[in-house]
Amino acid sequence: MAELSGDSAALAGVQMIEDVQRSVVQVRSGGRGTGAGVVWLGDGAVLTNHHVISGRRRRGNVRVALHDGRTLDADVVKSDRSLDLALLRLEGDPGDLPAAPVGDSEALRVGELVYAIGHPWGRVGAVSAGIVGGVGEFRRPGRGSSTRYVSSDVALAPGNSGGPLLNAKGEVVAINAMIFGLMALSIPSNVAQAWVAGERRPRLGIGVLPVELPAFLRREAGTAGLVIAGVETGGAAERAGLLVGDVLLAIAGKPLGETETLLEAVAHAGDVVSLRVMRGGRIMVVEVRLEESGRAA
Repeated sequence: MAELSGDSAALAGVQMIEDVQRSVVQVRSGGRGTGAGVVWLGDGAVLTNHHVISGRRRRGNVRVALHDGRTLDADVVKSDRSLDLALLRLEGDPGDLPAAPVGDSEALRVGELVYAIGHPWGRVGAVSAGIVGGVGEFRRPGRGSSTRYVSSDVALAPGNSGGPLLNAKGEVVAINAMIFGLMALSIPSNVAQAWVAGERRPRLGIGVLPVELPAFLRREAGTAGLVIAGVETGGAAERAGLLVGDVLLAIAGKPLGETETLLEAVAHAGDVVSLRVMRGGRIMVVEVRLEESGRAA
């Protein structure tokens, strides 16, 4: 297979960015100002952040500026504060808008090159580049639960919220949401697609952190687990009696050392899942009846 020269690769990268920029819009609400959005489907649908449109003063008070210079009114189809996502529908005749290609966020790898497109400080269509730092659970301040994010070091600023995070193929792999310390946090495309499609996913309702077990426990408990850092009120885990500080050792017989293993097992579980749990040095099995939610964790 022929390889691109340095100049050809650079030009291909520029063309890729320009192609996706046509799918990136400005979202203007009557509350918090301006954010970004991305044409998600070919029928006038736009995906953005909940916090971009949450301050509007009245129903339908959202305007969307397109890449071609037109500005249209938009209705809020649905919005989710916990996921920080909102789906808009453009009014009138938006024409044949180019929907951005959507990639698989689960295929992202640490160190992979990514690009953010948005309108920081009003600079329309600005682009920044960075690398993926991780894909996993992050616990937001003041919340017991955790949410799945892509973390990277792309530069985000006011006006970037709701814009796309792209991989090197020009595919949307996340929706940019916020800055947390020195990290940019973005909502994975797989989570966004499931939410837009209205899929219901089983979930435990907990936030977890990886933990390495001491040597004297390893013969019986294994080398690692996930410690529960937060339990949602009224969630499946609370109903089953799980507590903050419990260490999850295995789910459905699979050892737990990484958050991804837990998420995958829950996603493919039935109505009830079996957890091997350590509490105060004592190991027990807890059966949890799962609840369904549009949220990913």
